[in-house]
Amino acid sequence: MPAKHSMQESPENRQIPADAQGSGSDSGACGDLQMSPDIMLDLANRTAELIIERITKLPDENAWDGEFKKELEDRLMEDPPEHGSPALEVLERAAKEILPMGARLDHPRSFAFIPSAPTWPGILADFMVSAYHVNQCTWLTASGASQMELVVTDWFRRWLGYPDTAGGLIASGGSAASLEALVAARESAGAPEGGTVYMSDQSHSALVRAARIMGVRPDRVRMIESDALFRLDVETLIRTVAQDRAAGFNPVAVCANAGTSSTGAIDPLEPMADFCEAEGIWFHVDAAYGGFTIITEQGKRLLRGIERADSIGLDAHKLFFQPYEAGCLLVKDLSTLERAFAVRHDVLQDTVWGANHPNFADRGLQLSRSVRALKIWVSVKTFGLAPFRNAISRSMELAARAEVHVRNNETLEMLIPASLGIVCFRVNPDHAALDEESLEKINRKVLARVFWEDRALVSSTMLRGKFSLRLCIVNHTTDWDDVRETLEAIERFGNEALSD
Repeated sequence: MPAKHSMQESPENRQIPADAQGSGSDSGACGDLQMSPDIMLDLANRTAELIIERITKLPDENAWDGEFKKELEDRLMEDPPEHGSPALEVLERAAKEILPMGARLDHPRSFAFIPSAPTWPGILADFMVSAYHVNQCTWLTASGASQMELVVTDWFRRWLGYPDTAGGLIASGGSAASLEALVAARESAGAPEGGTVYMSDQSHSALVRAARIMGVRPDRVRMIESDALFRLDVETLIRTVAQDRAAGFNPVAVCANAGTSSTGAIDPLEPMADFCEAEGIWFHVDAAYGGFTIITEQGKRLLRGIERADSIGLDAHKLFFQPYEAGCLLVKDLSTLERAFAVRHDVLQDTVWGANHPNFADRGLQLSRSVRALKIWVSVKTFGLAPFRNAISRSMELAARAEVHVRNNETLEMLIPASLGIVCFRVNPDHAALDEESLEKINRKVLARVFWEDRALVSSTMLRGKFSLRLCIVNHTTDWDDVRETLEAIERFGNEALSD
């Protein structure tokens, strides 16, 4: 079966001399795996042209264009060549046949899952990081990059209202940050037998996986029921912890959500902080999605109490518009993180510079690690905070406006108030007396038609047995027309499905 629409075509080839194609004995290379500066520059320029053309044309294309495995196997499955091909040919093939195949998460109508759109300075920073080939494991190997990461994490610390004792590191994403946080929690608790971890039934699978990896048995990961707005129910949490203590279990951590992936729900952070402080339990906040709203006035109100957490996970590749990978873990007391992860390596003894020269390998999972903070630093230094603050606020405003549109529509039904940038709704004309099975069939049909026939990419979720369509609006290039026209397409497909 063909793809949803034709693959992105490459721009017209510039006239690059044949000997500047970067292949074989006539490539101008200085050695087997080297190229001359002229060839390197030509290829870099051409690659930039391909990328910029892709970004420029993106709004006029579809937000998804995948292909079936068999088709891609036929195109791509081959033995590695003994002798190379012109580098320009290889790069253009990647731009045409590989990278466009899938979700275009930076598309202004990419509303599925939690997409985003990276800044151009952030993209260039990652290019520079690859070229400078820095291993940011220790101060000796990467003093400049290490100091720059200290600067970026200190920005985050101050935005969140953490004390001077706080610190952390830039991680690959929320999964790594969750694991590192729970390991720190376990070690802070003395690595007790019979450890239990508590989280909402709306929590991300990354938290569940992190708890299992760090040694909590699956049956001791307590999934606390959520309330009508999909926020963790604190009374149930209190009761469950008391029962576990009475049964001889040892609570290690309580995890709160600052923006669930499904609905954008924010757990009651202040009551949870009160409880954890009273019980002496590590309090972790998964703010991978919603954490960066803290730089807005609305976000400060919504996230009140987050500064009381023992640890916080953030993802700058979501609502801070950075390329993947740009997660972050901050802990209120940096020493708790270093006690959990610092290990002496004889082979690295020469990298220890003494006090006040931190080695980021002592703060998390990785020894070899890329420079992930540079893209954040470059983006903020280039634009300043105001455009980020405005873009985050606009995402929330568009979600609120979408909610009003749905509530005023005779065909569509809101299932829960919009939260952060997420809107959960469905086709249900005038709240007709259709059973849930019929409504699910109708909405699945609508979702499939959006997927195959519309420019937008929309996803779904289940809300206590109700199938929900879901828009996640977190792209700084998205405007109201993108949202409105997507809602109108859903309404149109819904009415057609109802008339079948």
